[in-house]
Amino acid sequence: MKLIAVTFLCLCSILAKQSCCQITIAAASDLTYALSEVIASYKSEHHDAAVAVTYGSSGKLCTQITQGAPFDLFMSADISYPKQLVASGMAIEPVTQYGLGRIVLWSATLDATHMSLNDLRSDKIKHIAIADPAHAPYGLRAQEALKKSGMWDAVQPRLVFGENIAQAAQFVYSGNAEAGIIALSVALSPQLIKKGGYAMIPDSLHQPLLQAFVITAYGKKNNYTLVNNFVLFLATPKARNIMERYGFSLPKQTSTSPSIK
Repeated sequence: MKLIAVTFLCLCSILAKQSCCQITIAAASDLTYALSEVIASYKSEHHDAAVAVTYGSSGKLCTQITQGAPFDLFMSADISYPKQLVASGMAIEPVTQYGLGRIVLWSATLDATHMSLNDLRSDKIKHIAIADPAHAPYGLRAQEALKKSGMWDAVQPRLVFGENIAQAAQFVYSGNAEAGIIALSVALSPQLIKKGGYAMIPDSLHQPLLQAFVITAYGKKNNYTLVNNFVLFLATPKARNIMERYGFSLPKQTSTSPSIK
């Protein structure tokens, strides 16, 4: 019995050590490809680093954190969600903008490079994919653009909603939708760029996609040093260059790097 007890305590110690040595990130789905490269670059400099990422819609991830999900860092597609977490005591200041996102028209079967929102009226397009505007910032911006361009009523019956922007893109990629309004960062991914073209949607048609991250209260309490190291890496030229390659406009760097307070 004594041996079993000692073995159990050792196992608990190992699991606790693994947990405290791993950064857990809740990230908006538009970051699926860009953040994967950022993390790979980070690990090339921090060989023992362990980073786990859960991708989803910003609204749902925010709700999970509010309900106690053990994420250290929240990278949102809309700055309003990190601000909500700070206001509720579930995250700590500062809320740091890491990029400005853009929406595009994309198709795997049609030449979208010269398309505009007005072309969505075409009889060739039976289904149009966007992310769910209720909790996905990219879906909300797509809705805003369609409404401001006067296209919402015309296309609404043909809309199919993805749980997040990655799923909306998958609908188009798989052929379940002939066109979609997706994130530029996803359209520029190695998988999608080989299969279809895209056209930028004027940013005058929607509110800006100010994307920001925030360190959660859980992250400050449990993984102070590790999260801080990763946050500092996000401000390096290596990380910024990756984000720019995926179409994000980046905020100007300040004289001091972001850090946990």
